[in-house]
Amino acid sequence: MAVYTHVSAEALAAFLQRYDVGELISAKGIAEGVENSNYLVDTTRGRYILTLYEKRVAADDLPFFMALLDHLDTKGLPVPPAIKDRAGEEIQELEGRPACLIKFLSGVSLSHPTPAQAHAAGDAMGAMHRAVADFTPTRPNSMGIETWRPLFERCGRSMDDIASGLYDDLGHALDAVEANWRGADLDRSAIHADLFPDNVLMIGNQVTGLIDFYFACTDIRVYDLAVMHTAWAFDAKGGGYDAAVGEALIASYEQHFPLSPFERAQFQTLASGACIRFALSRAWDWLNTPADALVMRKDPLAYVRRLKHYDAELVKRSV
Repeated sequence: MAVYTHVSAEALAAFLQRYDVGELISAKGIAEGVENSNYLVDTTRGRYILTLYEKRVAADDLPFFMALLDHLDTKGLPVPPAIKDRAGEEIQELEGRPACLIKFLSGVSLSHPTPAQAHAAGDAMGAMHRAVADFTPTRPNSMGIETWRPLFERCGRSMDDIASGLYDDLGHALDAVEANWRGADLDRSAIHADLFPDNVLMIGNQVTGLIDFYFACTDIRVYDLAVMHTAWAFDAKGGGYDAAVGEALIASYEQHFPLSPFERAQFQTLASGACIRFALSRAWDWLNTPADALVMRKDPLAYVRRLKHYDAELVKRSV
């Protein structure tokens, strides 16, 4: 979450008149994240999240996201569907941006998840993947493997301004992942594709919310688990691999989908690919985020450090 587009109190109050949610009490911009503009909105009827979709989220993709959230909500998953206005519409326009008013979920996102919390989160991902078995809409992965090489080239040698040698290091890693990727032979489904600790809300060891589905797509099911593993099993700087957290994620996920030998063999490549994907998108944001945006830039090197862990694991397995 972030704030790129500013919404006045007057514009927001008028916007809320489309809904049966009461009168505006307060609104506060949410700085975390890098994708959309988000506000925490309190009204006389309750609390909501207002999201304005920025350039990286295509308006044409919003019906897929809304349908997925509605589907998961119907299945009993703890997700935040969009609120329908009085005309039954979910997708609106505000300040020249597509916008939705979204159900608020209680809970906090974690900075240092424990194995027990990771176990609950892995279980929630498994339950989500089971719930989408009959979800028929599809969407290509806008940040899938086919996009990594073009993004790498767009970042170019400017990545060396972030860290000396970063362009060459990521280039070599990308070559290796592309050579070993066997995605066509793995099961596909709707996936979250971004289930970081800050996209999981918890109270104690209980998952109370799976949020921010704006990278959701149709892609390799186990890639979703690999993305989660890279995000949960390391500290914020990408060091200090926590094997107990990583193992808890996989063990609880396997209660729903036991990994096949082939999926296990591909897991290191999938995780390395996830590291490259996030290192590249963070590098692009680092180089291109407007100076006046209310947003916290994320360090691409944290994912370069994670990448080295998976590369080392792959080397150990091949010896």
